[in-house]
Amino acid sequence: MKTLDLISRITVYEDHSELPIEWQDLLDKAHEAAKKAYSPYSNFKVGAALLLNNGEIITGNNQENAAYPSGLCAERTAIFYASAQFPEVPFNKLAITAINPKEKLTKPVSPCGSCRQALLEYEQKFKQRIEVLLAGEEGEIYVLKSISDLLPFSFSND
Repeated sequence: MKTLDLISRITVYEDHSELPIEWQDLLDKAHEAAKKAYSPYSNFKVGAALLLNNGEIITGNNQENAAYPSGLCAERTAIFYASAQFPEVPFNKLAITAINPKEKLTKPVSPCGSCRQALLEYEQKFKQRIEVLLAGEEGEIYVLKSISDLLPFSFSND
C-alpha cells in the first residue's frame, strides 16, 4: 500500500486591496455580475468574470429555473458565452464571487463539480492554464494557478 499526497498551491490574500489591480478589476466585474443574477429560488447570487487572451472580459451569473436543474451556474454561463463569441480565444483568468442576502459571505465560494469539469475542458482545449480567484463578499481571497487544482481526479477525452 502507498499513500499519494495531493497538493494544490493556493495564494491567500487578506482582502480585495491586497490583490494586483488586474485581479481587483476582474473581481469587481464578477461582483457586479452577481448583483444581476436571476436566483429567485436560492437567493444566492453568483457572479463570474472571465478574462480572455484577447483582453475581452466576459461575465456571467447564475440563472435559476423552477424546472430544476434547468438553470445554469455563473461560471458555465460565462465560459459558454465566451466560447460562442470567441471560439478560438483561450481563457486567461476567472474570478468568482457570490452574494448571500441573508448573511454576508466571509469565505471564498468555489465552483460546483460540473463547472470545474467544464472549465477544465477549456484548459485542455487551449493547453493553457486558467488562473482562478475565489472570493466571498469580504475576507480572504484565494488564487489558484489552474483549474486542475480544483479538480485533481479529472477525466478528459483521452
